[in-house]
Amino acid sequence: MSSMFRSEEMCLRQLFLQVESAYCCVAELGELGLVQFRDLNAQVNNFQRRFVNEVRRCESLERVLRFLESEMGEENPPVIYGKYPDTPPPREMIDLETVLEKLEGELEEANQNLQALRQNLLELTELKHLLKKTQDFFETETNLPDDFFNEDTSGLLELRTAPAAVATKLGFIAGVIKRERLVTFERLLWRACRGNIYLKFSEMDTTLEDPVTKEMKKNVFIIFYQGEQLRQKIKKICEGFRATVYPCPESAGERREMAAGVNTRIEDLNTVIIQTESHRQGLLKDASVNLWAWGIKVKKMKAIYHILNSCNIDVTQQCVIAEIWFPVVDTPRIKIALKQGMERSGSTINPILTAIQTRLEPPTFNRTNKFTAGFQAIVDAYGVGNYREINPAPFTIITFPFLFAVMFGDCGHGTVMLGFALWMISNEKLFSAQKNDSEIWNIFFSGRYLILLMSIFSIYTGFIYNDCFSKSFNIFGSSWNVNPMYNNRVWTEEIVHDNAVLQLDPKTKGVYSGNPYPFGIDPIWNIALNKLTFLNSYKMKMSIIMGIVQMVFGVVLSLFNYVYFKQTVNIVLQFIPQMIFIISLFGYLVFMIIFKWCQFNVHNVQEAPSILIHFINMFMFSYNDATNPPLYKHQREVQTFLVIFALMAVPWMLLIQPFIIRAKHQKAQRLLASSNLSESPTGDIEVEIKDPNHSQKTNQEVDTVGGHGGHDHEQFNFGDICVHQAIHTIEYCLGCISNTASYLRLWALSLAHAQLSEVLWMLLFSLGFKVTGWLGLIGVFVFFAIFAVLTVAILLIMEGLSAFLHALRLHWVEFQNKFYSGSGSPFSPFSFKAIIERMEE
Repeated sequence: MSSMFRSEEMCLRQLFLQVESAYCCVAELGELGLVQFRDLNAQVNNFQRRFVNEVRRCESLERVLRFLESEMGEENPPVIYGKYPDTPPPREMIDLETVLEKLEGELEEANQNLQALRQNLLELTELKHLLKKTQDFFETETNLPDDFFNEDTSGLLELRTAPAAVATKLGFIAGVIKRERLVTFERLLWRACRGNIYLKFSEMDTTLEDPVTKEMKKNVFIIFYQGEQLRQKIKKICEGFRATVYPCPESAGERREMAAGVNTRIEDLNTVIIQTESHRQGLLKDASVNLWAWGIKVKKMKAIYHILNSCNIDVTQQCVIAEIWFPVVDTPRIKIALKQGMERSGSTINPILTAIQTRLEPPTFNRTNKFTAGFQAIVDAYGVGNYREINPAPFTIITFPFLFAVMFGDCGHGTVMLGFALWMISNEKLFSAQKNDSEIWNIFFSGRYLILLMSIFSIYTGFIYNDCFSKSFNIFGSSWNVNPMYNNRVWTEEIVHDNAVLQLDPKTKGVYSGNPYPFGIDPIWNIALNKLTFLNSYKMKMSIIMGIVQMVFGVVLSLFNYVYFKQTVNIVLQFIPQMIFIISLFGYLVFMIIFKWCQFNVHNVQEAPSILIHFINMFMFSYNDATNPPLYKHQREVQTFLVIFALMAVPWMLLIQPFIIRAKHQKAQRLLASSNLSESPTGDIEVEIKDPNHSQKTNQEVDTVGGHGGHDHEQFNFGDICVHQAIHTIEYCLGCISNTASYLRLWALSLAHAQLSEVLWMLLFSLGFKVTGWLGLIGVFVFFAIFAVLTVAILLIMEGLSAFLHALRLHWVEFQNKFYSGSGSPFSPFSFKAIIERMEE
């Protein structure tokens, strides 16, 4: 039970494992997830460690798995998930390497064959379109004879507006080029050939896909030329623009014969591509069955070898030595896990756990469950606590939702939030199994139990404020009763409710019944003009009371830390003067508020003095204000005593402790000098801690003796100690004032939330209810939809986040700084589950 309020008691042990059983023992500890390994090879380069080759082999397997996963797109067989497989033995890595390398080789071969086939199909398809476009060109342009290219064709060039050419054989080049390069290609041809060419191009009717570049839009072109020099220029330009040139026969018969052959080859290629793709899909389908399990196994093996790299190997190369932190209460479970690892490896030598002496501060481990994890995360976000320090999380479970609800008090809004929280909790198994990449959703889902408590407390404070979507409940009947013939005037309920200047005065005779409303605020205040004035006073004073009570509670919790670590000096010189200071001043302020509530009622409220003026005059020792009479007899004497008592606590905190620290340091130096003379001829002495479970306590005592800087006298500086103590004292005294004022945010945000809710209701429904008939009915539905959207967006999400952040600040700054340092190191156990989840994220 004590671990709920403090971190788990930790111990440091040295673990001796046989080399043959080390892998299996570490694997069992990884499944358990309760052991943190220390890196004993921090000074050794990562590439010089013992198991670096095994880590590289695991990384090679991960590369193959990533390749297989990348090949499985959305259209391919999905990866099959299931229960985490057991950690594989070391010899299984060889089998896994063989399987994955074979699968990788077959898949790469299938991909290469498929890419080559698709490239051939693309070329044949382009050639098919080229032959068709070329045939269409020759058929539509002129009725040319088959021996056209053997005759003098200079007349054709003149016909095409080309310049006169020498009578020679006319040739042509046909090919395919990307559509976006065609304009530049045509311009360069024209300039390089000086216009002595004729270019004809046409867009392809069907879209093509390049297996490598995935480019689809291409054009077919035909270039007519004369002479070998032009042919060479055209070929070079085509190569520069990466245009594909295909052989095209000159005669129509040969083109038709080639087209028939191309069609036949395309059909054969399509058949081969389908078979190759089917083979590839079969390989991926076989891999998808075991891909997830293979990935988990490789991650586990890699994590084990990383841990083994942080261990030492003895000189005989037969023993692995590790140092581990773990909770003391889990010692039996760890011993059982080590025994299971030994039996699994087939070893007959039991692992050995031995206690070692250390001055290291143990890591902080707060055991949580799905309910307390969210609250512990709020505390750890400020800082991980020191070892065995009071944990604020159990108190935060109540105080955080309550302070949030004080600022967010509304029954309606709390009910909507409660429905959202219950929906997440009822479907938590489904949502936990799903992998969601939305960070906002993951934050809400992780804090589902926090939202649940915040909503319940908001409903409670909503009943206290008697506020539900800016309207009041009249459950018990209002205690405000109007006499129908009061003051010789007829007072009806219509007059009371419709009066725009109605102010409630409880002391008016014949109007107030004299009995308070049983629970919360009387609903009649909802229609009163002085409602805001009444709620201002009520919520402001309640905020001050709750804030001071929480701060005093934080100071009290520091006492439990001092008692546990046996820091008697801090009890006398820190806790007692701090309590005197805060109780004498701010505790007295709470007393005055409650005393005024009890002493004055509606009949003598005009005689009630101002607490604020009394509190200010208390520090100024001013008691001659005739307009502000005292609250009680002997108030001057009591307040004078409290102020003097509080001022005495300041030098009590400021001056005494530095001299006590210096005296302890000088005593330690004398003991050290005597020890050097009697026991250590070299002048060295080693300070050992016998109980590693109390290293935090011993370290703090050493810091106290040594002046917060260690036990070496060269590091001790009395001036630094005095400055540190002065800063601590000033911070506490001024913090009591600023923190008390900071709690007024409870009042401010509560009023802001209520006023926003009221304004939203008045702006929408006051307009919607004025219209009658069918139009009014439709308007109500429209205005309600707008009201619901704005309520969720502004009052629930924006105001809720604002109240959450302010409650967070009140806990981090105003509450936790009284007793919680948050400068510890977190417990990071070796856990397969945590490693896999972190890598998946």
